[in-house]
Amino acid sequence: MAMTAAAVLLAACGNGKAQENARTADSVNVVTETIMARRSIRHYTESPVGRDTLMKLAEYGVNAPNARNMQEWAVRIVDNKEYLEGVTELMKTAMPMMADTSDPKFRNGFRNAPAVIFVATPDDENGMNLINAGALCENICLAAQSMGLGSVVMGGPIGFMNSTPQAKPFIDRLNLPEGYRLRICVGIGHPDETPEAKPRDLGKIELVK
Repeated sequence: MAMTAAAVLLAACGNGKAQENARTADSVNVVTETIMARRSIRHYTESPVGRDTLMKLAEYGVNAPNARNMQEWAVRIVDNKEYLEGVTELMKTAMPMMADTSDPKFRNGFRNAPAVIFVATPDDENGMNLINAGALCENICLAAQSMGLGSVVMGGPIGFMNSTPQAKPFIDRLNLPEGYRLRICVGIGHPDETPEAKPRDLGKIELVK
């Protein structure tokens, strides 16, 4: 009887371990498949993204690794059409190449995304805050992909807003902490295109022995 009980216990442990391994394998597959499937989306439908979803994306973003867990970032979500179009009007005047009005589907200078997540950080000597911001945005992009949403990481609109005095009122509306500066933004929306993957140069990867 005791031997039977022991055998059952061992079998249960074995099955539990197998299930754990299966779950781990499945999880890894989900993550890697999401990474490989994700593309930069530059055309979006006009359908809005729910604010609860945008908040969750930002939450996933701030769970990114960051130096000493200082969390020196400020995340601002904008789905206000008037705001995005207001910045776009400035682009049309000061930097027309950023606002391609020849495109019949053109809506705004943020790749037509209906929502934009802005990330700001303070300056730091070693540039770690920029690395942190990049990790945060990658989390957002992968989470968006897993939800069936498209994303595009943008630096152009940030450079424009930071360098254009007329854009200051729009930056002020973001209510950033003192000493913080816009670094990067991510457009979010429902994809209106399905771009093919561009080749990656695996020759840039080397194993150092």
